[in-house]
Amino acid sequence: MSDLLDFALEAHGGLKRWNEFQTLRVDLSIAGAIWEIKHCPGLLTDKKFELQTHYEKLSITPYFKPNLRSVFVPDRQTLETLTGKIVEAREHPEAAFANQEREMPWDKFHAAFFASEALWTYLTSPFLYTYPGFESEEIEPWYENGEQWRRLRVTFPDHIVSHTKTQITHFGPDGLMRRHDYTVDILGGATGANYTTDYQDYQGLMMPMTRRIYAYDEAMKKVLEPLLVSIDFRDFMFIS
Repeated sequence: MSDLLDFALEAHGGLKRWNEFQTLRVDLSIAGAIWEIKHCPGLLTDKKFELQTHYEKLSITPYFKPNLRSVFVPDRQTLETLTGKIVEAREHPEAAFANQEREMPWDKFHAAFFASEALWTYLTSPFLYTYPGFESEEIEPWYENGEQWRRLRVTFPDHIVSHTKTQITHFGPDGLMRRHDYTVDILGGATGANYTTDYQDYQGLMMPMTRRIYAYDEAMKKVLEPLLVSIDFRDFMFIS
């Protein structure tokens, strides 16, 4: 691991503490222009996300109907009852985004897949970068908000489903994440600058209570309008 990644891991609570847990439950609401453009505003208001922290699996409850939840694993997206009976399923859900244009609406599987693969990455970072197959290197720093942010370029292994293969995370002088840059393959390579703020300690791990995601321009500067995605967290619970 790089010196920067070591520094960031300790600032977020340490890899030893992270590895004591296997499951994370999060209460949150997601909004922003993407959900308006894709004709599903309010779909992810007041939801409970539950994810496995060491392998890709995430559920959203309730989803689409009060008695249903969505369940995401790589290559499969399902809609289930709260007792686990599968109602509908989509195999290889990423392939369903082929030929999607900007104004085309998402169906319930599109929306669940996008939110699930995104939040699994967000909520496991930066500890995710230590998992088998990940490669990382520190690159030149970035200056924003009166601070120097150290940057880590991370290459994801093929078996991890995420926005794109190479992503960049910025860390402030305290070692906490400030910004996470990527492009989104299923949105035609749209850019995302994901800002994390209002950190709080949950069971010895530092978690941001807000995320605000904007596009960025050719100079890597955020584009203030529109706000693409807002994520507001209310509670985190880690489970061994």
